[in-house]
Amino acid sequence: MNESAIRGAAAIDAETLAKLASQVESWDKNEVASFVARAPERQPEFRTLGGFALKRAYTALDIADTPLADIGLPGQYPFTRGPYPTMYRGRLWTMRQIAGFGTAEDTNQRFKYLIAQGQTGLSTDFDMPTLMGYDSDHPMSEGEVGREGVAVATLADMEHLFDGIDLEKISVSMTINPSAWILLAMYVALARKKGYDLNKLSGTIQADILKEYQAQKEWIFPIAPSVRIVRDCITYCARNMKRYNPINISGYHVSEAGSSPLDEAAFTMCNLITYVEEVTKTGMDVDEFAPRLAFFYVCQADFFEEIAKFRALRRVYAKIMKERFGAKNPESMRLRFHCQTAAASLTKPQYEINVVRTGLQALAAVLGGAQSLHTNGMDEAFAIPTEEAMRIALRTQQIIADESGVAQVADPLGGSYFVESLTTQYERAIFAVVEEVDRRGGTIKLTEDGWFQRRVADFAYDTALKKANGEKPVIGVNKYVDANEKFDIELHPHDETTTQRQIDRLQRVRRERDNVKIAALLAKLVAVARNEGENLMPVTIELVSAGATMGDIVERLKTLWGTYRENPVF
Repeated sequence: MNESAIRGAAAIDAETLAKLASQVESWDKNEVASFVARAPERQPEFRTLGGFALKRAYTALDIADTPLADIGLPGQYPFTRGPYPTMYRGRLWTMRQIAGFGTAEDTNQRFKYLIAQGQTGLSTDFDMPTLMGYDSDHPMSEGEVGREGVAVATLADMEHLFDGIDLEKISVSMTINPSAWILLAMYVALARKKGYDLNKLSGTIQADILKEYQAQKEWIFPIAPSVRIVRDCITYCARNMKRYNPINISGYHVSEAGSSPLDEAAFTMCNLITYVEEVTKTGMDVDEFAPRLAFFYVCQADFFEEIAKFRALRRVYAKIMKERFGAKNPESMRLRFHCQTAAASLTKPQYEINVVRTGLQALAAVLGGAQSLHTNGMDEAFAIPTEEAMRIALRTQQIIADESGVAQVADPLGGSYFVESLTTQYERAIFAVVEEVDRRGGTIKLTEDGWFQRRVADFAYDTALKKANGEKPVIGVNKYVDANEKFDIELHPHDETTTQRQIDRLQRVRRERDNVKIAALLAKLVAVARNEGENLMPVTIELVSAGATMGDIVERLKTLWGTYRENPVF
């Protein structure tokens, strides 16, 4: 055993490590062998959901090659044990239940209900037309208005969405990507109209477009101008909204598309590198914008794997920002993330037990050090969750916070031989993916080639086969199935008046605005878009303030940039 290994194993001396190795070997050959001969283990080998091989038991030998400095202390580089020194002893994670359906008024009511139940942050889902940049009366919007999220086409919608909510006192997350910069412009325009200080606004716009091409498949423009838009969001917020996160680099949607937990983690680091490179090309120093970069991850079913994944991600991010980009400010090296429990793990059969799934996933997210958390409703496999389902999901977080005791210690699993070993395995595997992407030509090239997409598809297919043959148990679906189950569940209703109410407001905005001014601003938008060095945010804020619709802006830019067509992946 080499000297660095001895230093890594919690400074255990070589003689003690040698004795431990001998003890483990004897235990394996004697006690274990004898016991297994009488009572065989359930399967020949055990692996995490992501495919990492698991040993029977872990000892100090398994962290012998993990330097003590890589484990560290909470709030210290490389932040493995948490971004802040006191973690939840000082402030609990933000409880941010997502909401979005119908018109802005409908979702506003849900926001106020959740705030009354103790929610501490808002998170907004938008309908498909809004996500894709269509106005609510566009032919492509038919049948989709307000169905899977709230419909927002104009600043007037944004005003009703946050009516009666003090945006300086509550953080707001908006889950939207291809048209994200327009929603951000509306948010800024609303704040200015209400007299808010932009530097007091907190929250995030997701805006992570690269993972759309890789996994979620919601895009408008080709990759290059789309990444330019992300760059413009980051630079604008860095200089005008000091507490706002201009991007939420998302592994969640990569996972929900079927990827492995490793690729969920690694792809976000690859995308991060691309975004940081694009922003620094403008001349902005990394420490000017990196402190407000944020991430969004899923917490899947494999309890300890997820905890190790989050801890490894903090370490990887810190090293990338310091060693690759030369960050000097510790704030630039602290990975902060929002987490959502896994929607893809929810089942229709025996849907009540989704509460248990969500509770375990939420606990893993907290033990992994999340800064904010959304817990899914038990009925989400059927429809948008009901108020009752959301109340139970929120109470799940509150029980973890106030009754379980896990928030009383920073990184309570730190030092676990198993968790530390798996954390190091994850770190190395993430860096291996990043290095492969670099070697093959970078994230944008491999996205265009379909490399990321193939990795997601391959793992998703393998997982589907394992569920079909029972190798991957899903309670209620392929194990402990209730053949006589009858679904007696009250679902969230869709209001059939939604579309007309939304279109009426949209058409009223068009009638009352100054269309000559809109035409002039749209021409200015195209001129700014032609100039790679200019930022699109100011003119977009002017447009939405004047009454331009999302469709006005997107359709005009399509004439310049066109749209994106994916190369099929087989």
